[in-house]
Amino acid sequence: MHEIPKSKGQSRRMVSNTPMEMNDRNEQRLNDLEIKASYLEDTLDQLDSIIIRQQEQIDLLIRELTHLRQQAPEPGTARNLRDDLPPHY
Repeated sequence: MHEIPKSKGQSRRMVSNTPMEMNDRNEQRLNDLEIKASYLEDTLDQLDSIIIRQQEQIDLLIRELTHLRQQAPEPGTARNLRDDLPPHY
């Protein structure tokens, strides 16, 4: 129910919503919810693609780290100091 304002000096009266007003209001609420759901679905799709891209980057970094670890000498292995000299010596 809502009040209908009267002209100056008159009291306000309460009017109940008609079924038509309720249907219009429900229809508007349904439309608003559908719009929100659409935006949320779009946001979810964007987040999914970001997660996929990040997982691909993580996988690449893991492969690169594994490759670098395979190239590194084993701990405790003696190094030849001549290998560390720049080529101009």
